[in-house]
Amino acid sequence: MKHQFFFILTMLTIMAANAQSGITPDPSGKSWNIITNNAAYRITVSANGDVQGAFFGAKTGIEVPAPALGNELPVRGGYQNTTPSLEAVFADGVRDVELEFMSAEIITTDGRETLVIKQRDKFYPLEIKQFIRILPEYDLIEKWNEVSNTGKKGVVKIENLQSGTFFLPKDDYELTHFGGIWGNEFRPAKTKLTFGLKTLQTKDFKSYGSSTFIITGADENKAWFGSLAYSGNWRMDFEKTFNGTLQITGGVNFWDTEINLKPGNSYQTPRIVIGYTEQGHDGVTSSLSDYIRNELLPEKHRTKLRPALYNSWYATTFNVNEEQQLKLAQVAKDIGIEMFVIDDGWFRGRVNDKAALGDWTVDKNKFPDGLQPMIKKINDLGLDFGIWIEPEMVNPNSDLYREHPDWAFHYPNRERHTGRNQLMLNLAREDVCEYLYQSFHNLLKDNNIKFIKWDMNKSLTDAGFMSAKADEQRAVRLKYVDNLYKLVKRLRDEFPDVWFENCSSGGGRIDMGISQLFDFNWASDNTDPVERIFIQDAYLSIMPANTMISWTTHEDWHKQQHPLDFKFDVCLAGVLGVGNDITKWTDKEKDIAREKIALYKEIRAITHRGDCYRLISPYQANRSVLQFVSKDKSQAVVFDYRLAEYPANAVAETTRSSLVRLRGLLPDVQYKIDGFDRPFSGAYLMQQGINLPLNGAFKSRILKIIRI
Repeated sequence: MKHQFFFILTMLTIMAANAQSGITPDPSGKSWNIITNNAAYRITVSANGDVQGAFFGAKTGIEVPAPALGNELPVRGGYQNTTPSLEAVFADGVRDVELEFMSAEIITTDGRETLVIKQRDKFYPLEIKQFIRILPEYDLIEKWNEVSNTGKKGVVKIENLQSGTFFLPKDDYELTHFGGIWGNEFRPAKTKLTFGLKTLQTKDFKSYGSSTFIITGADENKAWFGSLAYSGNWRMDFEKTFNGTLQITGGVNFWDTEINLKPGNSYQTPRIVIGYTEQGHDGVTSSLSDYIRNELLPEKHRTKLRPALYNSWYATTFNVNEEQQLKLAQVAKDIGIEMFVIDDGWFRGRVNDKAALGDWTVDKNKFPDGLQPMIKKINDLGLDFGIWIEPEMVNPNSDLYREHPDWAFHYPNRERHTGRNQLMLNLAREDVCEYLYQSFHNLLKDNNIKFIKWDMNKSLTDAGFMSAKADEQRAVRLKYVDNLYKLVKRLRDEFPDVWFENCSSGGGRIDMGISQLFDFNWASDNTDPVERIFIQDAYLSIMPANTMISWTTHEDWHKQQHPLDFKFDVCLAGVLGVGNDITKWTDKEKDIAREKIALYKEIRAITHRGDCYRLISPYQANRSVLQFVSKDKSQAVVFDYRLAEYPANAVAETTRSSLVRLRGLLPDVQYKIDGFDRPFSGAYLMQQGINLPLNGAFKSRILKIIRI
């Protein structure tokens, strides 16, 4: 009997491993297997009508019977033993929700299979649809919820509605997440999840990190991960019970937020993406990077290689004029730059950061004939032209604010909190959105602009929405983000050839929601190459390299006098930008720039489209080694950075070793590596590794690897 049980179990495992991806209901219509290429998710409806999650992991385990772990949509009501995804208040003051299963169907959304499960409250006019969309090739699932007031009278107040929940069985779990502050973004943190509730959240529109999380158990190769496609106030909850099971819930942070649903009205949450891999952190990087690159980024530029950029901010700051910008453009063209971007200071009255923000017309004192004559001269050099804007802010010292002080976020009888001498415009207002649309529509219509650097430099304060009805005011954060998305999309649809860069005091607002509208991100205002190595190591663990803009500049945050070639090598791991005053460069510095920009153009197809492996992390050694491999595995690039020179006995032998094992190659083919006389098999490079001696602080090298 024992042998028979194991035979059946083995056969079920084989059948599950060979199962095709997709969403499959059982004959009862009350149980579904959601299977990706390598993972599986199971949902069941219990005898009493609860929709429950029963399994999430390797698809080889999907057929093994397992008890339900928890409700797919935990509510405030009944026993309070889980973190609720839905909290509502009905017209008579009842705050408990009791859901019952109504129906389920499999539909297609954006070309993908999607399971839609419909539930309703047993008494009150509340209906909720749970959407589960499958992306098999990435081993990912998207989840989101839509709640509706189906009554004919009375308001249903929504005090909390999360995008999705899932449960994991008993194990010892470790959480990896990312956060930071200005100039110190994307710092990874790891913590053991003991029993109790751990919450990651932002009440602002900035986080200087990410809602992305990674969960590993006792087997570190098995990882569950996720992220929220939202650019506003978000939260992620990780609640471990005393018996060891883990609930993960994510969505909008409803702190100081509520939605009053009138009869017939609905609200849909942003999407949370969740996944499972047995390839550890490499698997997480691969799934998320491919998903963002292939599914989320704006389609017009999705597959295009990113241009080499020059930005004039550090060279000229606010003191811009046509003559000096043209001198910079001439040098930029000479060293191989493709896109010339003028930064702050071009609009009327803008001589410092204390005035004029919001007055989006060209300063005729600086550009008497407007921007277009200068743009034409720059285009004649063979360069595309870009420009900096900061749409969401306003200086109190501006014509816009003097005319419309009510357009800025504020509460009556309360202080207006400025930052960088500016206030935040209330994009929840339709008149504000229309003003900004018209301003930038005219700018793009009247000038041959091919690149927008969209900045956002102030944190959210004073989130009053006094012009709205009383029962709509606490939805202001939701309406703001919704209108921000609509504004950018409207401009992109009208001007599809324009590249859009997302900047928020550096990396303050980088997420999957913004990734659907912007082609790339400014990861940090910190351009120190050593600091950038740390920031970029974490960024590249969850985002693709073609979204990460990185500049060389003259700034020296720690008085370390880094070599120019080292600065370039750091920037070549993403989208290359140059921010120095290049008119002051020596001939030798220009030669270095020409060489590095030419190298960028040679390798960017691999870095921008290939798989990224973080071979040695700067958080664990005195060096950093990155590897990018083309999708056909015919080419690779290795970035080797030395951060410091340590005495031989100062660190562990494993961190001092110059032997580096590569990843992601074909084991049975031969590869030629720059600087090595003989070829190596992929198997040798991955199993034995190669010696990459690199001595001295702030040294770097970039190695090209080509299949023979």
